[in-house]
Amino acid sequence: MSILVKNISKSYGDLIALKNLTLEVKEGELFGLIGPDGAGKTSLFRILTTLLIADEGTATVGDFDVISEYKEIRNSVGYMPGQFSLYQDLTVEENLNFFATIFGTTVEENYDLIKDIYIQIEPFKNRRAGKLSGGMKQKLALCCALIHNPKVLFLDEPTTGVDPVSRKEFWEMLKRLQQKGITILVSTPYMDEAALCDRIALIQHGKILDIESPQRIVENFPKKIFNVKASNMYQLIKSLKSYENNYSVYPFGEFIHYTDKRENFSKEELKLYLESQNLSEITIESTHPTIEDVFMELTKE
Repeated sequence: MSILVKNISKSYGDLIALKNLTLEVKEGELFGLIGPDGAGKTSLFRILTTLLIADEGTATVGDFDVISEYKEIRNSVGYMPGQFSLYQDLTVEENLNFFATIFGTTVEENYDLIKDIYIQIEPFKNRRAGKLSGGMKQKLALCCALIHNPKVLFLDEPTTGVDPVSRKEFWEMLKRLQQKGITILVSTPYMDEAALCDRIALIQHGKILDIESPQRIVENFPKKIFNVKASNMYQLIKSLKSYENNYSVYPFGEFIHYTDKRENFSKEELKLYLESQNLSEITIESTHPTIEDVFMELTKE
């Protein structure tokens, strides 16, 4: 099942959550919606899962309209909201049986779909959901979203607040689910997870900034980027921002990502300038752009 969004807008009073947003997710695709908190990701997910009505525009999931055919959509999609929303007083096993019953099925009927995930939490099947770790809650929520064999899976920031190992495991699970023919729309504020998607949409302030494969998005970055480091990083940022030829200056891990206004950029000239600012141990090396660099460039525009 594909997802089609056309000119969707949504406001909460004076706050504009989505503004004339259009995108398409192809059948069987793992599509990422990438943006910070407040970008509009959750509002879009709630519209597509029929929990919220847009002010303007249309949206379909498969061949079903999100307003007139909401019942068909609810029976054919799985939704994992950003906050853990299962019954915390029920055990792992009770939660799973409860959600299977709601959809008129059984755990046994669709066990093959969740088996790879469920075997990791099965040793804790009699533990209350509220007592699980973050990674285990995530796996249980995914099992409950899959138990009725949905055609489309909506995952709203599923790895937020989860440790790096569990994040890695989760994305490996998504890849396996995709191989089973499930269309997956996942949102995340983590730019490094964007590279794991087939295509991504960069979103900010309710607007789509760009839609493309992660590789093509970084390939289209218009400028050369340099990793800059010095003895005093705080002073380095101030000095680079004061440099007359600077185009952009952003902290990036242990480095500062720097781009210059000029095409014929001289590392030696920049180094001399930084030395004049009483900085030492200066390194300036070219580097490859990342999704985060593209995002910062697009928001700058």
